[in-house]
Formats: sequence, structure tokens, C-alpha cells
Amino acid sequence: MITMPARRPSRKAAATRARPLALDRASALRRLADESFDLLVVGGGVTGAYTALDAVSRGLRVALVEKDDFASGTSSKSSKMVHGGLRYIEQGNLGLVRHSLLERQRFRKNAPHLVHRLPFLFPLLKRDGVFDPRLAKAFEGLLWTYDLLGGWRIGRLHQRLTVNEVLAHAPTLRAEQLTGGLLYFDSRADDARLTLTIVRTAAALGATVLNGTKVENVTTDASGRVTGARVAADGEEFDVRAAAVVNATGVWSDALDAMAEPGRDPQVRPAKGVHIVVPWSKLRIDCTVTVPIPGRARRATCTRWGDAVVLGTTDEDYRGSLEDVLCTKEEMDFLLEGANTAFDVRLTPDDVLGSIAGLRPLVGGKEGATLDMSRDHRITVGRGGMVTVTGGKLTTSRHMGELVVDEVMKVLGRKGRSRTVNLPLLGGAGYDAEAVAASGGIAAHLGERYGTEARFVHDLIAEDASLAEPVVPGMPYTRAEVVYAARCELARSVDDVLSRRTRARLFGRDASAEAAQAVGELLGAELGLTPQQIDAQVAEYRAAVAHEKSVLLEGVSA
Repeated sequence: MITMPARRPSRKAAATRARPLALDRASALRRLADESFDLLVVGGGVTGAYTALDAVSRGLRVALVEKDDFASGTSSKSSKMVHGGLRYIEQGNLGLVRHSLLERQRFRKNAPHLVHRLPFLFPLLKRDGVFDPRLAKAFEGLLWTYDLLGGWRIGRLHQRLTVNEVLAHAPTLRAEQLTGGLLYFDSRADDARLTLTIVRTAAALGATVLNGTKVENVTTDASGRVTGARVAADGEEFDVRAAAVVNATGVWSDALDAMAEPGRDPQVRPAKGVHIVVPWSKLRIDCTVTVPIPGRARRATCTRWGDAVVLGTTDEDYRGSLEDVLCTKEEMDFLLEGANTAFDVRLTPDDVLGSIAGLRPLVGGKEGATLDMSRDHRITVGRGGMVTVTGGKLTTSRHMGELVVDEVMKVLGRKGRSRTVNLPLLGGAGYDAEAVAASGGIAAHLGERYGTEARFVHDLIAEDASLAEPVVPGMPYTRAEVVYAARCELARSVDDVLSRRTRARLFGRDASAEAAQAVGELLGAELGLTPQQIDAQVAEYRAAVAHEKSVLLEGVSA
């Protein structure tokens, strides 16, 4: 659609800042301890982040606390797909697909720097494919359904491909079994950066946000009504006073519910998803390729991400520790087997650059396969008035936040409509993805991470040219991004920077461990850390990487 030139600046220009949004930890701590809030959101994943943003955009006084780091749980370990959920059509959940595709387009509009269109390829094989060749026509009908439910909004309809067209996208696929392919379109995002950007947008509108803030207990009045929470942060303990509290802690939500309402039945069934990363040069794909895993009723996805390819699977039941979730040797081996079966390559554990494993907070009974469980969310209000949200998925997080705040408004006895449908995230207003990509180099790299706010990182480089140097050799992340993370993104540690402010740990595990000292020194200069504190952070990060690697490569139990 072509729009006429505006006579006056767009209201969305308000989302474009003249100066970087500096987030100061000490002042946030003071506000949490000294002020009273309309709403306290517990949990800094994508659902909690969008709940905080929705609430503050309606005019509520909002606080958001996270016990570890923003997106440190499920929201940095997802499939990173912003999608409608093609397989939900197979389950008959057309409503979820239709709504997810609408929300996908809203993400693409409000965060064009972070949510990018990506083609998905299903190779059609004579045998041992994702589905029987006789079902290919039926599957194409499913893709038509997907397009008609809202897939068309992305600007492309699905396509049927010849063998040569398939090989143009994925030249290392085993050609002897190929009969063609089906291509459709969805989106992807760096989930950790997307969550952080939602948090920062909430802060820009006035929310008080803080990571490293653990809820020790939920506070109540004499009648049992929730009045806030007792929290611990930076060696202090204090009460955060709030008229309403939202539990958005994902797989940890049952524990927080029990603080407010002892004896409440658990609602969450954790499901584990795993991903490993291998060099792009091994597979040379330009899209996401869906392949079967031999002997399993599951699919694996192989997604190009820069100079790497991410291999991952859907969820399976998980009953281990919620605090130490890692990809195991067995899980890595079957992902490698799936890739080696589909592609004419020989990937080995030595090719694995990094890995992640995350838990999805599914809602429902403990029986049946997780693959068949609904991805719908659930919102409940406890006897004391605490609102708990569980389930759902990344794509529908904005809408989940809206519905949660609708319940909060009832608890507060207030009125006010959601404003997030057309609310650009920081860096999104006025961003032109094609123009930035065409510029190439560091401008394209920073543009895809910060949008129009990339100029503030460029300003740091203009002040000190040494900050343009890579912080991890062989990767595009600059020293300036570490400085910006400390000043503007509440990064407290080496792990915050290497695991989530950048994704160096995922895409270059060993290289990130070698760069830990340099990151620690940059953080130390910004945050006033002592040499001993820097050394402790570096050692802790390297130990965590070593543990991850031992579980992955040596089969040591997590």
C-alpha cells in the first residue's frame, strides 16, 4: 500500500529518541524500595515484558522484576520463530493459527528491525521424508489454508518447487531422493534482543525495570489480598508495594503461586526444546529446511543465521532441574543424525559451535504427548487477586500481555484500553530494513540489532574508534555494544553480555569463553567493578561454558 506524504510528523516519531535511554541500576532500586506501584510484574521473559509495556502504555505505574536476567529463561532459548504454527492446523486449532498470523504481522510492523521474513522449505522425498509422497498434495492444501488464514499478510504465498529450485535454496540436500519441494514464508527474531527491546520500551514510557531481583515472598494484607512482594537485590531486601501483582514467571509460576496461595494445584507442564549450531559452510542453506529425524515422529528445522545454521526440535517432556537445562549428548546426536540423513554431509560433534535448551511452560494435564498439547495460554486470578499467566508462545506475547492487563484492570477497578497494537518498539519507528541491509557492513549489523537506535552505538565509536573492534574474534559484535549494554541495557555480568546482549555463546561457545576477559574489563570500567569481581565473573562464565560443553560432548548428566 502506498501512503501519501504526511503534512505533519507522525505520532510514531515519539518512539524515536533524541538521546539514548540510559537505565541506571541504583535509581531503579531506589524507586522499587521507596515508591508504590499500580502493578508489579514478576518475570522478565517476553510475556512479562509485554505485560509491563501494555500496562504502562495505559497509564499505570508499573514495576517489572526478574530474578536473573531479562530473557534468561525460555525467552532466550526458543526456536526464535515468530510464526503462525503450521502444525496447529493439523491439530485443528485454526483460531490459534489465524490469531498468531495476525500477531506475527503486528510484530513485523512494530519491530521491523528485529522480526524478519524467512522462507521455510519442505523437501519432497521419494521415501523417508517429513511425510509420505502421496500426502504432498494434501499438505499443499494445508499451506493454502495457512495462507488464507493470514499467511498472505507477509507479502508472499507458498510455492511448489522443482528439484533444481530446491537445490538452489539447499544445495547439499541429498538429490537422489528429491522429487521437489514446498516453500512457504514465516518470520524469525533474536528472541533475547526482542524481549530486551520490549522491556526497554516499557522503561521509556515510565516503567521501573530491574534484573537480578528475586522475589522471596508475596506480601498480603490481613484479608489475604496480595499487596506486593518481598524482593532481594544487590545484597538488599525490601518490599515492593503494589496494588496488583502479575505472575509471569513461566515454568517457575507454580512456585510463585504457592507463595500467594499455599496448596494451589500446579498448572505448568515443562516441555524441553533443544537447538545446536553448526557452521553454515557445512550445509549452505539460505532458508529454514524442515527434515525428518530417523525413527522419530518429529521434525527438525535447520535455519540459516549468518555464518551458522541452527538445528532444533520441538518439545518433549522434562522432569529435571529448572535451573540447569542443557542440551545433552543424546539430543545432539539425534539432531546430527537427522541432518546427516537429509544432507550430503558428515557433521560430527566437533562441528557444533554452541547449543541451547529451554523449557516451555505448557498448560494442561501430565498425560499425553507434548506435541499434541495446545499452545494456547491460560490466565487465572487467585483468591488474593494475583494474576497468573502461563502457556502461550513468543508470537502471541503482545496479545497475552493485553489480556493479562485486562484482568489487572478488573482487579484494580479501573478502565483503559490496550495501546500496543500500533505501538512501535524502540528502534522500530521509521526503520527501513531493506535500506539498512543494502548499506552493508557495521551499519547493517547494528541496524538489525538496534534499529534506528543504532546511531547511539555509532556515537560511541565516533568518540572512541577502538570500540569498533570485534569483542569476540571472528564475530561481528563490537566493543561498543558491550559499553552500550552496560550503560543502556542493564547488563551486569559477562554472561549477560555474551549470552543475551550478544549471542556469542550460542554461535561461538569456545570463542566467547576466550573473549570473556575482554568483556569483563569493559564492564568493569563501566560499572566500577574491582579486579577481583571481574576475575570472578570471567571464571564463572568459563565454568558455565565448560559445564555446557561437558554435558553436550561427554554425556555428563545435567
